[in-house]
Amino acid sequence: MRIVVTGGSGRLGRSLVAELADAGHELVSFDRTPSNELVRDGIEQVSVDLTDAAAALDALTTSGADALIHLAAIAVPFSAPEDVIMRTNAALAMSVLGGAVQAGIPRIVAASSPTVIGYGAPAGWVPERLPLDEESLTHPWNAYGLSKLVIEQTLGMLQRQTGDATRFAAFRPCYVIAPEEWAGAPTQQGHTVLERLDDPALAAPALFNYVDARDVAAFADTLLRGIGDIPNGEVFFVGANDALAREQLSDLIPRFHPGAARAALALTGDAPAFSSAKAARVLGWYPSRSWRTELAVAVSTRAPGSATHTD
Repeated sequence: MRIVVTGGSGRLGRSLVAELADAGHELVSFDRTPSNELVRDGIEQVSVDLTDAAAALDALTTSGADALIHLAAIAVPFSAPEDVIMRTNAALAMSVLGGAVQAGIPRIVAASSPTVIGYGAPAGWVPERLPLDEESLTHPWNAYGLSKLVIEQTLGMLQRQTGDATRFAAFRPCYVIAPEEWAGAPTQQGHTVLERLDDPALAAPALFNYVDARDVAAFADTLLRGIGDIPNGEVFFVGANDALAREQLSDLIPRFHPGAARAALALTGDAPAFSSAKAARVLGWYPSRSWRTELAVAVSTRAPGSATHTD
């Protein structure tokens, strides 16, 4: 396939574009600024302001794409004023997703976020059950989570316009860890993976969820290949099969989310708070990477004399 990825120069975007190119697809990365990491055969980069609906439509129309993966967004909660996050991400949803329909792109996929669930709400959060899945109620409490729910609802709106002539899907990737971050590069919150493991308070706001960026790319590949064979407009959680924690979540979650203490009793062993079982059931996709294996690989490739621990 020829695939357009918006936000291709971002943290997840770079891994997604590179991995999909390695899988044999032609990639076109749309971003304001090209990435030096993506200068290679099989990848085209287009500089475009996607909040400009006319510019987005023109770029999408001339892309010749068979599929679109929409990642472009203000990607971290509270990293900008709430009104800016809401205005920007909602505008991107309309210009990119609506533009893709107008451009006749037949497969349209967009990244949402687990934050649509509303965990960590200052007024308290009491989940019906854990782990969370696609049937869990959505109650976003900040502009970022709300803007991601708007993306999902924009897909639904467009599906009601086009029917099955266009295939849609959304996915909610957990806390993305890029390959270089296993080796000690800062994650999106500024902490290293080891720091998040050593201090549970750092990972607690995200319920200790995570996913390797390469696993997200493998999910996207699987989804695009099979999107015509599944119900239209599906939503999927995409996460690792374990939690980013050394203790089991039945013990950790009550410390940081008291309202979830009862539901957390179900999370024994290394079970995560988010389930990717639907992606396995519907698409046959399973995550292949864990912090236990990836940190071990990173340690084995470090220079002699460096020290760390993984358990």
